[in-house]
Amino acid sequence: MKRTTFISCLLIVICNITVSQNFTSSNLPVVIINTDGGVSIPDQFRIPASMKIIYRGTGQRNYLTDQSTPAYLNYNGRIDIEIRGSSSQNKPKKQYGLTTLKADNATNNNVSLMGMPSENDWILNGMVWDPALIRDYLCFNLSRQLGEYASRAVYCEVIINGSYKGLYLLDEKIKADNNRVDVIKITNTDNRLPDLSGGYITKADKTTGNDPIAWTMTSWTGGPVNYMHHLPKPEDVTSAQNTYIKNYFFSLASAAMSGNTGLAYGYPSIIDIPSFIHYMIISELSSNADSYSLSTYFHKDRNGKLRAGPVWDSDLTFGNDLFIYGFDRSKTNVWQFAYGGNDGSRFWRDLYLNNQFRCYFSKRWNELIQPGQPLNQANLEAFIDQTVTWISEAAERDYVKWGISGSYSLYIQELKTWIGARISWITSNIGSFSGCTNIEVPPLVITKIMYNPPESLWFPDGGYLEFIEITNTGHQEVYLSGIYFGGTGLVYLFPYDSTIAPDTSIYLAADTSAFYVKYRFKPFGQYTRHLSNSGQDIVLSDAFGNVIDKVQFSDTIPWPDADGNGYYLKLTDTGLDNNTAGSWIASNDLIMSSENTSYDDGLVLYPNPVYDVLRIITSGEIRSVDLFDLYGRPLRKVSVDCRSFEMNIEDLEKGIYIIRVNVSGRTIIRKIIKY
Repeated sequence: MKRTTFISCLLIVICNITVSQNFTSSNLPVVIINTDGGVSIPDQFRIPASMKIIYRGTGQRNYLTDQSTPAYLNYNGRIDIEIRGSSSQNKPKKQYGLTTLKADNATNNNVSLMGMPSENDWILNGMVWDPALIRDYLCFNLSRQLGEYASRAVYCEVIINGSYKGLYLLDEKIKADNNRVDVIKITNTDNRLPDLSGGYITKADKTTGNDPIAWTMTSWTGGPVNYMHHLPKPEDVTSAQNTYIKNYFFSLASAAMSGNTGLAYGYPSIIDIPSFIHYMIISELSSNADSYSLSTYFHKDRNGKLRAGPVWDSDLTFGNDLFIYGFDRSKTNVWQFAYGGNDGSRFWRDLYLNNQFRCYFSKRWNELIQPGQPLNQANLEAFIDQTVTWISEAAERDYVKWGISGSYSLYIQELKTWIGARISWITSNIGSFSGCTNIEVPPLVITKIMYNPPESLWFPDGGYLEFIEITNTGHQEVYLSGIYFGGTGLVYLFPYDSTIAPDTSIYLAADTSAFYVKYRFKPFGQYTRHLSNSGQDIVLSDAFGNVIDKVQFSDTIPWPDADGNGYYLKLTDTGLDNNTAGSWIASNDLIMSSENTSYDDGLVLYPNPVYDVLRIITSGEIRSVDLFDLYGRPLRKVSVDCRSFEMNIEDLEKGIYIIRVNVSGRTIIRKIIKY
């Protein structure tokens, strides 16, 4: 027996040497890491190293001989690195966390690696529990196809200190960033509302290393579920912040347990329902044995709802588990939120048992399994086949390197068969969605978007002048309770019991004070964060996530040019599809409140254009006249008490000016042209 074991180990060593000696090129990027002094990479603390990434581009072959050719190096610089993971540390193939650094070995170096957005925190994911080497990659991509953020990941082959380490995924580490988890980075001075309300990244997980437990909740079966802070860091969180986000979770638990669907205090006012449904769909499709209690992330932006995700740690999925330890939990015929001892906090099951939540869960599931949709089995198999074709060469080397037994092609076929059975079981057991079809949404349309105002003397940061106009195109008053912007990056939840009158427009601004200074009337409300200057999705939804209106604008052709030039996007007709570039124009027309546009007391300005004397006549009493330039700077202010008035503007330069006339206590704003 001992001799057999010795021979087996010897064969593995020989295979490893052969792989290292024969590995000269790859169809994947090649990551080469050399620690300073060639020391072994430890756990718990990081050590300095250098890293090169050989990457000629998509579809190109990458050669080890290219490591001295700058044109073929995607990265060539400093890092620090450590071993990461929990149960995976028991495997010979290790996983690593690394930070890209500048030459001083201390300053973070935000860089784009292999086409991913610039950042400095990365993970080399060895997929050590997944013989198919695809489960994490599949779940990340599916989640993004559903419209949620999940870590971008690129397959690569890794060499450390001259030793070939096999096939890896270079993953984005979960952190707050505009291109990752898009929430405000809360600081230790943010201890009063509204700043106290976000942003947070929280996770339910087991303790590893020195991660302290922030609070504990109860699962459906009565077991503990531990929660930890990810943002702010555990060592930085204040007592007020800990109490706030903890109470937010317990408010969710209370609302879910009581089945409270109210728009004031029910779970629709607490959570972003589509994100919770999407998280559950990915977790249940894959039958993730860890979901809900381990590696389960949540995030909440300032003034926003609690969102589930991003998905993470999906190796014990699609029928795979820690078989070596006697576990076999990833089944095709169970709900993971209520099975296997890892059922997570009770609110997951309480949400599912709520008829309205379950209806929307079923509705979304049945949408996603249709032909052409991400969870359709044919689509899933096509994606798997495409990925396998891409990585099969490296997978073969990885199998040899780590002595993985079994047939790779058989593992892939078993995965496909399992998915088919799982889709069938969920579809048969998820229940009806007839109660939430054909939901009538209010006739609200996004009609103006100022996404990149220009800088000026008064407003050196033009972003404060951003605004969005929303129009009620119907002939009835609309109650706005529960209506909000879905997704991340733009946060606004309409106040409970607020309304918008029929045939009326309202404005939401990035800064109400700046908006008032510029436009001389108060906007309806102030949203959190800023619109992207390059374009984004603006999604207006009701409390359950039913889309009321959606605009995916861009700063590139064919969209009109309203990028930093003083113009805004204006919908030409509310009857048009406002998600189509051709329905919009770039406009610099003066914006006014609906009150001002519906009441003008017969105001007449003439001549207009004007050279010298502007005459103002109304049927009411003119109380004051204010003149501004286009940047909102006051030029003149005159008190008046009559029905007509003349203003000499001969001394002004040619251009466009704004005049504000107070008539019988009402404000009227017009644009005049001086020639």
